[in-house]
Amino acid sequence: MARSDRLLALTQALRRRRHPVTALALAQETSVSERTIYRDIASLQASGVPIRGEAGIGYVLEPGFDLPPLMLTPEECEALMLGARFVRERGDAGLVRVIDDAIAKIEAVLPEGLRLALQEASLFAPVFGAPVEDGVPVEELRRAVRENRKVRIRYSDMNQRETERTLWPILLGYFEKTRGLIAWCELRRDFRHFRTDRMLSLTVLDQQPPKRRAVLVREWEKLRETFRENSDPHVPVRRS
Repeated sequence: MARSDRLLALTQALRRRRHPVTALALAQETSVSERTIYRDIASLQASGVPIRGEAGIGYVLEPGFDLPPLMLTPEECEALMLGARFVRERGDAGLVRVIDDAIAKIEAVLPEGLRLALQEASLFAPVFGAPVEDGVPVEELRRAVRENRKVRIRYSDMNQRETERTLWPILLGYFEKTRGLIAWCELRRDFRHFRTDRMLSLTVLDQQPPKRRAVLVREWEKLRETFRENSDPHVPVRRS
């Protein structure tokens, strides 16, 4: 790896972390020695990159620092286009409408060589067969998750039993042919999975859950790990 590329990779590694990271961890990520990391950190600090910390403790990039716009590598361009193609194939109608606009904005500020790498990326995410149709507007579900709002749904389970649920939505999963909501269910007083094609109605409520979504996500992840240790690793939590 060229030194300029390594310095960029090192800066990116620091940007991804909120807490101090040791030189050893950075060395392992960038495939160089700790001594090289110390020299590279010193070079970045000398060039004005606001890195705090010291050898033996760890380093952290101070908030507010940003790189020049879109210094992407060809591999990063491929990853972006793979994500865009995934959204085109599996996303709901709202996401499909905006993904091409997002890619166009990225293309507009890339240098010619990288623009070509983005346009001609060779990675695809095909879906074979028709996806299952959603029973409710998934855009409204995404809004509820984003705004941390409760929702009320009428739901038909796999045995076609209908129930009305008030949910605290935390995550929306996009699978090959279906989409699923992970939420805390007030009826079951537990986390549950709900397929969007089995939702019969949806109302986004003005109420917010008593816990922040980030807290609920951590609780769900902890439950999922416990469940995996004691049961089938492919079934993270119980369905509705």
